[in-house]
Amino acid sequence: PWCGHCQKLEPEWAQAAGELKGKVKLGALDATVHQQIAQKYGVRGYPTIKFFAAGVKKDAQEYDGGRDAAAIVAWAEQRAEVVIEPPEVYQLTDQAVLDTCKETQLCVISFLPHIYDCQSQCRNDYVKILKEQGEKFKKFGWGWLWVEAGSQPKLEESVDVGGFGYPAQAAVNTRKNIFAPLRGPFSSTGIYEFLRDLSYGKGATMTIRGGEIPAVSKVDKWDGKDKALPVSTDDEDLPDLEPLDMDDGEL
Repeated sequence: PWCGHCQKLEPEWAQAAGELKGKVKLGALDATVHQQIAQKYGVRGYPTIKFFAAGVKKDAQEYDGGRDAAAIVAWAEQRAEVVIEPPEVYQLTDQAVLDTCKETQLCVISFLPHIYDCQSQCRNDYVKILKEQGEKFKKFGWGWLWVEAGSQPKLEESVDVGGFGYPAQAAVNTRKNIFAPLRGPFSSTGIYEFLRDLSYGKGATMTIRGGEIPAVSKVDKWDGKDKALPVSTDDEDLPDLEPLDMDDGEL
């Protein structure tokens, strides 16, 4: 605390701590008082900055960036993104699942084709795309949900989805009750460009129909298997057909 370089760093460090709040924790230690800790982590000069990854206490990475707030924030965010776990992609089965997504700044909701129209391999391919994009945008802490087409009609209506055009996607801000629909292809590139623009503050948004996200119905969780269309074998379900009277020579 007594060295000139430390005093110069102090306001920059405080500013960086404010900008990184909720992402990376910044702390300070007086090495002249806590000499054993300083010795343990090889502190030989002041100020020394060390980075401890989440859950790792033994090894510390030496900070090699600039000493201004902007450089500290950029360096910390880059390291933090590496250790952040990718988000889970959940099926929207009940209100509790939707409520967890409401806690995030943005909820990416995908409406996948019905299992009759898109069997397990097809559906898993779509979910894989969502997981890949979740990895790319994990630093934002967004929520990721998928819904089977037609299972939540009120939700579909609230974000202008429904009836046709599956798969579809909408990025929803439940705090402001606005959403942005995916207009491009439902593909890795299409979704990436869509969410990239939103992360930059670009892209058109609309007010959620009805003013807020509606409550959702409880549905069964997908078992991961194919599902065939039900086939009726009961003759009573078949309509009675009358024979056609045709003259000779008519087809």
